[in-house]
Amino acid sequence: MSTPTIIALRIIPVVMALLAALPAGALTLYDGKQVATVVHEDTPTAALAARLLARDLQAVSGVAPKVGTSLADCGRVCIVLGRRDAPQVVKIAADAKLPLDDLRGQWERYRRAVVPNGATTYLLIAGSDARGATWGVVDLTRELGVSSWEWWADVAPRKQASITVDDRAVLSAPPSVKYRGIFLNDEDWGLQPWAAKTYDKAAKDIGPATYARIYELLWRLKANTIWPAMHDSTKPFYQIAGNPEMARDYAIVVGTSHAEPMMRNNVREWRKKEDGEFNFFTNRDKMLDYWQRRVDEVKGYENIYSLGVRGIHDSPMEGASSAEQARDAVAEVVGLQRQMLAKSTGNPVGEVPQALTLYKEVLDLYKAGLKVPGDATIVWPDDNYGYLAQLSTPQERARAGGAGIYYHLSYWGRPHDYLWLGTTRPALVREQLDRAWQTGARNMWIVNVGDIKPVEYLTQYFLDLAFDHTQIAQTPDQHQRAWFAAQFGSQQADALAALKREYYDLAWERRPEFMGFGQTEPTTPNGVNAYLRTGGDEARRRLARYEALTKQAEQLGAALPADRQDAYFELVLYPIRASANLNARILKLELAAAMARQSQAGAQEQVEQARAAHNALVADTARYNALAGGKWQHMMDLAPRRLPVFHAPVFPTYPAPAKAIALPVSKVPVISLAAASSGKNAAWEVVPGLGSNGDALRSRLDMASVTMEEAAKLSPLDYRFEQKNTGSARIKLVAVPVHPLTSSNSLRIGVRIDGGPWEVLDFRTFGRSDEWKQNVLSNTAVRTLERPQLAKGAHRIEVAALDPGFILDRIDISADGAPDYYGAPPAAGR
Repeated sequence: MSTPTIIALRIIPVVMALLAALPAGALTLYDGKQVATVVHEDTPTAALAARLLARDLQAVSGVAPKVGTSLADCGRVCIVLGRRDAPQVVKIAADAKLPLDDLRGQWERYRRAVVPNGATTYLLIAGSDARGATWGVVDLTRELGVSSWEWWADVAPRKQASITVDDRAVLSAPPSVKYRGIFLNDEDWGLQPWAAKTYDKAAKDIGPATYARIYELLWRLKANTIWPAMHDSTKPFYQIAGNPEMARDYAIVVGTSHAEPMMRNNVREWRKKEDGEFNFFTNRDKMLDYWQRRVDEVKGYENIYSLGVRGIHDSPMEGASSAEQARDAVAEVVGLQRQMLAKSTGNPVGEVPQALTLYKEVLDLYKAGLKVPGDATIVWPDDNYGYLAQLSTPQERARAGGAGIYYHLSYWGRPHDYLWLGTTRPALVREQLDRAWQTGARNMWIVNVGDIKPVEYLTQYFLDLAFDHTQIAQTPDQHQRAWFAAQFGSQQADALAALKREYYDLAWERRPEFMGFGQTEPTTPNGVNAYLRTGGDEARRRLARYEALTKQAEQLGAALPADRQDAYFELVLYPIRASANLNARILKLELAAAMARQSQAGAQEQVEQARAAHNALVADTARYNALAGGKWQHMMDLAPRRLPVFHAPVFPTYPAPAKAIALPVSKVPVISLAAASSGKNAAWEVVPGLGSNGDALRSRLDMASVTMEEAAKLSPLDYRFEQKNTGSARIKLVAVPVHPLTSSNSLRIGVRIDGGPWEVLDFRTFGRSDEWKQNVLSNTAVRTLERPQLAKGAHRIEVAALDPGFILDRIDISADGAPDYYGAPPAAGR
């Protein structure tokens, strides 16, 4: 982040006599008796920031600070915050001859300085704008030891005997991405019922009290943008009194999703009976009036306007008979919407923040020639499963409006939802944000966080990288260790990071919600659970890993103090145990059925273990909702969207076999070569933590697409393996299922076996094909080379990069008759 590296927290023991021994440059905010006062600019945003700071100071000191708007309110130590031109800030800066001109015209920056002045010492936080001053406050609260998740995950601030901070001057760096924020989505099973029934009973919905809590979380994560909740379970944002005003007071920029042009929530605001069809071709005037009225209502707020038109709710444009007709109509709509914006705001249209999200069919229209105004931001979406569908070419990077991304950490849709738990691998988040940054998508990063609660860490990780892209240089493990240290202390950080690494690794093979194998669409042949295709060995290994993970998580949790137990259950134990129990319930029932068919002993024992896993799921979910005295009642739902994968199953009774049969275990060797085992190569770079066996390799993003002849002249990746016997072999190139970097690239590699001819393999998928569905469910993309006769002895595989951004995970070599493992085979280091 742009949290200055010079800031350090120093907590000094209580005895006042020791204050003289403080290191030079330390400013005491709490000496064991008195706490600093807080004075703020007289605006709603500064008042809210001061209130947050005062609450945090009280939490860590036990003493409530005095808060006011006049310097006359100051005590011996006084924290003064506001914009650079606020009277209180100007006076202190002038007396100290502290220049603030370098903040003029800057976006969300602040200057912090300690200014002694007679009997009072000021800690000045001067912002280039309201949010800049707020980030100065947020950095100070972090320095006090207050977690960003102190309220939303119950990471209770801890009292300190005395508190000091570094007094060296700070000028913060600007945020890396201009607009950074979250999309509240699919809120039907968590956020909305929790708000309506537990927290925001006055609104009986996601109202201003709930949004105030959300905006404070955004502040603590240094985010500035919200796309409000918009399902039909939720009353539209602008129809609940106080919602837009709360965003204004918190200086939060409001936008709307890809399906909601011009700040409208079509699902409940477009009234079909009164307004007619949502069809631009037949109902043009009504739709234009509908948009115009909202623009006029909200023009006084800080907004990002979504351009274009789609169906009522995340569906293609209504009424178009061809892609060409839809493309031309969308272009016309965008032109008319821009005229509205200029007329209503009174500003040149290029000065009004606006974006077009190229989601689903809109990307197809763009590829078909849809022209986006040069001053509008193009927002590139992922494919809903964490893989950015396309990014900017060099020509597109030159656009004045720039580009952004829309990314999913939660999703409702085919081939399968993942709404329940936060299971996206941090290494994938890092890699995708890195490619967005390197291709110039830096104007807007929005992440779909669903209900917020299941994806706390991943939300922070996304927004940390958005605020300070240099954190991409850290490995995901390094970031997780630092995050866990902030929540639970440095002694537990390494163990907790390793614990969650295994949790994400298991979900990378298959998310818990995807374990139904065909509950939404057929995902395996004949509906057979893929983990049993190898005779059950793979299922048993997966269950053993989950069992070990759960045991370790429970042991670590038991050692934590009482004030961290609720936070630990929310952030660590519930997601791990829930994932393990859902896997156990499904796989143990499948194993039981297979064992019974084969007259093996122990089938009924598997059924009883599956029953126990289901009961544990129900009990843990009830415990979650009862945490913190019922604070989270209705937040955690065990079965979002009521998919069959979550249903309580029938637990059958299997009689013991008359004569138990022990089946022979087939040991057919499978060799798995980790991508990074090839060693360093100028055309490839390591992607830490993304491979199934460790690190993956990515062809460099700055390379140009080349022909096979050109690539052959470069040094390829080099892998060696030993064939035990002469015979047929299958060589599987296993990749991470990314998409071509830009519209100018493909997704090809060249492969050569034992110095033979090069073969070009293209890993592209098209649309929502069956191959794409299989890829995103398993996080793999596979191309297979069959060798009818491969000699016994040493062999060599060379891999050459032909396009930028290709990610190689591993190479699996198996003899004829070897099992087709769903995940990585056991030789891969499991």
